[in-house]
Amino acid sequence: MTDTTETKLWSGDGFRTDDYIFADDLEQAGDAPAVILPLAVWLGLDEGRRRTSNRRIGVSVAPAEKIEPLLDRLDELPLIALHFPAFNDGRSYSKAEILRRSGFRGELRAYGDVLIDQAAFMLRTGFDTLQVSNPVALARLEQRRLVDTPAYYQPGHGSVKAEGGFAWRRVKAV
Repeated sequence: MTDTTETKLWSGDGFRTDDYIFADDLEQAGDAPAVILPLAVWLGLDEGRRRTSNRRIGVSVAPAEKIEPLLDRLDELPLIALHFPAFNDGRSYSKAEILRRSGFRGELRAYGDVLIDQAAFMLRTGFDTLQVSNPVALARLEQRRLVDTPAYYQPGHGSVKAEGGFAWRRVKAV
């Protein structure tokens, strides 16, 4: 993956240095201490090589790819990067929620067409970091102008927990 667009990595604490590089295979990654490989490449790696590597190896998942092969191996992954190829392709939101509900505790990253309007929802669905290249999103995140709604009908991974239980659940009338 050779993308020349300059990106910055953002988390709730602000912008930070990105230790990971995207590579098509381990050889292309060179001496990088942390690498993100495409799903098919990661699945094709010898388990011994993955476990004995002296680098952190994450995986990138495209919207059309299934995440089921990862669900039994979540403890092996320090990072899963979910791709947003266009602002109107929301399949990676569903993948993020499934990964969090399945017990993934590593870094969940959104990359691709990450816009400021989506940032709050990405955090609610379980993303830890956003790889941002959009100039408007970069400026607003730099200014800490992340706007979110104060209340939600449905809960999410990053939602503020409401007192009193399950407000979103419908109760059958007596």
